[in-house]
Amino acid sequence: MFKFRLNIVGLFIMAVSSFANAVEPGQPSIYPVGVENYTCCALPPPGVYGMVYAGKLEFDKVIGNNGNVVSPSDFSINVDAVVPRIIWVTPIKVGGASLALHAILPLVEEKVTAGGVSASSSGIGDMTFGPALGWNLSQSLHSVLALDIHAPTGKYKLGAEANIGVNHWAAQPVLGFSYIDPNGLNADLKSMYTFNMRNNDTSYKNGQELTLDYDLGWGLGNGWTLGVGGYFYQQITNDENNGTYYGGVDNDKARSLAIGPSVRYDSGKGWFLTAKYTKDTDVENYTKGNAFWVKAVFPL
Repeated sequence: MFKFRLNIVGLFIMAVSSFANAVEPGQPSIYPVGVENYTCCALPPPGVYGMVYAGKLEFDKVIGNNGNVVSPSDFSINVDAVVPRIIWVTPIKVGGASLALHAILPLVEEKVTAGGVSASSSGIGDMTFGPALGWNLSQSLHSVLALDIHAPTGKYKLGAEANIGVNHWAAQPVLGFSYIDPNGLNADLKSMYTFNMRNNDTSYKNGQELTLDYDLGWGLGNGWTLGVGGYFYQQITNDENNGTYYGGVDNDKARSLAIGPSVRYDSGKGWFLTAKYTKDTDVENYTKGNAFWVKAVFPL
């Protein structure tokens, strides 16, 4: 998908220097965990479609390896993002699936405070693009197989206290399923595995990551679906810094689970809206906070 969560290099190292965190200092996953919602993995009929995500994220703690808080008392990260996305579902069929192409370019504003120091940054974040295959397995069950490429287009400066971009490429295979019933059960699971490339300016390479976005709800028959949603995130392999484990250890992998209310409204006229609020729980070696996302989908 897209990267908007920040890379606070010098500021974050200074604020929590005793904590060998599991991703490049201050840099959570390149993918905004938990952003997706109902019908995430069902491709529409051939055509061109627009999406706009709007998100507000607030983090007030960094959690260490044993669940302990390792950030200073004044630590806070606030991120506002508006993220346009365009999807072209082509008439081409591959193995019975519809072929689609998409691109995303986020607009981000971030504010950071830690250890008595504040920093802010705004602008264009890292772009995401790639192909996808979508199957309609039944009237209700749909699936998607995709490969997202994350490009380092976001603003980045070595040594800056706040950077929007991560300054490295990443490849992310995606496999997802959506079960849609306007008058009953709705369920979505989007799984992503991220292969991070090296940041050549720092010689740092983030470990591989597994992310699961999920939603579970009930269709009320009037266009509304109500339920819960969230994400599970687990770092799988260790980070490397100049070819060695970050901090000289081979643990400290990041993990987080989040849950909260999730809703969807389908107009029946080709456009729909979703909204989700999530709160982080069961966090290790990661930032902890909450996020609110709204998504609009419409034909062009």
